[in-house]
Amino acid sequence: MKHGFIKVSAVTPKIKVADPEYNAGVCIEAIKAEAAKGAKIIVLPELVLTGYTCQDLFLQDTLIAEAKEQLCRVIVETADVDALVFIGLPMELCGKLYNVAAVFSHAGIKGFVPKRYLPNYAEFYEQRHFTEGQEEVIFVDFAGQTVPFGGNLIFQSDVIDGLAVGCEICEDLWVPDPPSTALAKAGANIIVNLSASNETVGKAEYRRGLVGMTSSRLLCAYVYCSAAEGESTQDLVFSGHNIIAENGRILSETKRFEAGVARADIDIKRLMSERRRMTTFDVPLKAEDGFTRAGFDLEKCDTALERVFDPAPFVPSDAAARADRCEEILSIQSYGLKKRYEHTGLKTAVIGVSGGLDSTLALLVTVRAFDMAGLDRKGIKAVTMPCFGTTSRTKGNAVRLSEALGCELITVDIAASVRQHFSDIGHDENDHSVTYENGQARERTQVLMDMANKENGLVIGTGDMSELALGWATYNGDHMSMYGVNAGVPKTLVRHLVAYYADSCGNEEVSAVLRDVLDTPVSPELLPPENGEISQRTEDLVGPYELHDYFLYYMLRAGFAPDKIYRIACRSFEGTYDKETILKWLKVFYRRFFAQQFKRSCLPDGPKVGSVAVSPRGDLRMPSDASRAAWQKILDRLG
Repeated sequence: MKHGFIKVSAVTPKIKVADPEYNAGVCIEAIKAEAAKGAKIIVLPELVLTGYTCQDLFLQDTLIAEAKEQLCRVIVETADVDALVFIGLPMELCGKLYNVAAVFSHAGIKGFVPKRYLPNYAEFYEQRHFTEGQEEVIFVDFAGQTVPFGGNLIFQSDVIDGLAVGCEICEDLWVPDPPSTALAKAGANIIVNLSASNETVGKAEYRRGLVGMTSSRLLCAYVYCSAAEGESTQDLVFSGHNIIAENGRILSETKRFEAGVARADIDIKRLMSERRRMTTFDVPLKAEDGFTRAGFDLEKCDTALERVFDPAPFVPSDAAARADRCEEILSIQSYGLKKRYEHTGLKTAVIGVSGGLDSTLALLVTVRAFDMAGLDRKGIKAVTMPCFGTTSRTKGNAVRLSEALGCELITVDIAASVRQHFSDIGHDENDHSVTYENGQARERTQVLMDMANKENGLVIGTGDMSELALGWATYNGDHMSMYGVNAGVPKTLVRHLVAYYADSCGNEEVSAVLRDVLDTPVSPELLPPENGEISQRTEDLVGPYELHDYFLYYMLRAGFAPDKIYRIACRSFEGTYDKETILKWLKVFYRRFFAQQFKRSCLPDGPKVGSVAVSPRGDLRMPSDASRAAWQKILDRLG
C-alpha cells in the first residue's frame, strides 16, 4: 500500500440458484484468485451465496440455514487470505429476514450491513421476503463471535492510514439520499456496493453514470459488483456489470453478460487530498456521530500497480474530447479578454509576436476576443522585435500570420537599443550571460508597454503556465503584461490549441503558417543563431515540457510527494525516458518551482482555464520564500 495505492476487486462468479454449497465453493475460488493478484478489498454480488433470484425459496428454513453454514465455510477456508471481503447472503435475525453483506477478514467477522431500501415494483418484490435494515448498529451473536449489525458501520484499517470502507446494497445507491452520503461524510473513502441489477435497454449507461457521479460527488472510490451468469432468467437477465470508479473516473469495468472481474488500484492518498482541498466537504470531528468503526488488519506491502497514468494529464487522449477541450479553453481565454476590453472601453491591443507557439496562441486569442467584441482587427498591433537571436523562419512566420489575420504589423528592431543599454550598464556584448539574454527581453517589454501608452491599448501577455511554474520568464520582461491570456495554459496544451485552430479556422493561409509554427523548436531566441538556425532550445536547458507538465499536475492538483510522482512517472514514460532522466528533471522541477515563486506572486491578471493554475489569485497561494527542504529530502533518497 505504498504511496496510498490499494488494489480492489469486484468479482462475479458463475453460481447456481438456491445452491449455497456450490456457490460457496466458487466464491472461495474467486476470493483466493483475487487475493493472489494482490487485491486487498474483494467484493462479491448481492445474495451471491444463494443467488438473488430464489424468490419464495427465501422463506425456507433450509435455504437460510444452509447459507449461514456456507458463510462459515467461506470464512474458514479463506482465513489465510489477506483481504477485507464483502459477500451477500440472506440472514435471519429476531424472526426477520435481512438481505445483508457479511464482512470478514482473517477468519474474523467484522460486521453485517443490511440492505436499507427494498424495491417493491415490477421486476423486484424484495419486501415480500426481506425486512429493511436500520441505520443504528446493534451487536449480534454469530458463530461464537459478537458482531456489529447495522447500516452505520465503517470498516477502518488498523494498519493503513486513512483507509475507511463503507457498504451499501444495490437499491441503496438509486434512492434520493443513499446511505453512501452519510458514510462518506463520516469518513469512508471507499464505498462498496453488492448488487443484483438486471439488464434492460439503456440501463447500463445510466448505471455507469450513477456510479461515476456518486464517486465524484462523495470524493471517494466506488466498487460496484453485480450478479450475472447463473441467476435465473425466468423473467430477468443479469449482466454482471461490475464498475470501479474513483472521484468521477471509471477505472475498471467488466464486459456485460459474462461472469467477470473488475480490478483497479485505488489511490487513498489522492482521495484524502481531494477532501482536504474541498473545504465544503464537511467531515465533522465528533466523538459520537452515530457510526461504529470496525477495525481490520492488512499486511503492509507494495501494491503492484496495474493502473495507467496518462503521460499527458492536461490533454485528452480522445480526439473528439481534445477538440472540445480546445474550443472551451479558447472560449474562456477570449471571453476573459473581451470582458477586459468592455470594461476599459479601449480598442487597441499590443502584442509581441515572435513566431513561437506562445505568442501565436496569444495572437489567436486576441483575434477571437476582438471579433466577439465587434472590434476592428486593425486595432491589434502585432509587434515583431528582431534582435541577436531572431531567425528568418520565426520572424517570417510572425509577419505572415499577422498579415493573414488582418492585424497591423509593426517591426521594431531593438538591436541598437539593447547595445546602448549594454553600454550604459557596462556589459560586454560578447558575454552571453543572463544579462545578455534578459536585456533583450526587458527591452521588448519596454517597447510594448510604451507603445500601448502611445496607442491607448493593452499589452497582451504571452507566457504560459509551464514557463511560470519553472520561472522560465524574465522578471519584469516577458513576465509582465496588462492581461496574460496564456497564464492558465500548460505548454503541452498550447501546442494542441494552435493545432486545433489550424484545423478549424477555415483559412488555408493561416493554417499553413500555424503548421510551420508547430514544427519550429521551442526557443526564447536570445542567443545568436548558428548557420541561420535556432541555437537555443528551451527543452535542452530546462527539460522536456511533457515531463514538467506531468510533474506540475501531480504536484499541484493531486498533492503527490516527489517519490510518488517519480514512481508513476517511471510507469507512464517507460520506453520514452529512462529512470535517471526522469529523476534528473524532477529535481530540476522542484528546484525551479520553489526558487521562482516570487515571479508568480506578482503575476498580471489572466483567466484560469483548468483545475491547475499558478496565479496568486486564481489558485496558488504560496510564500515566495518557502523552503523546499522537506521535498528535497525525499528527492535525495531517490538518488
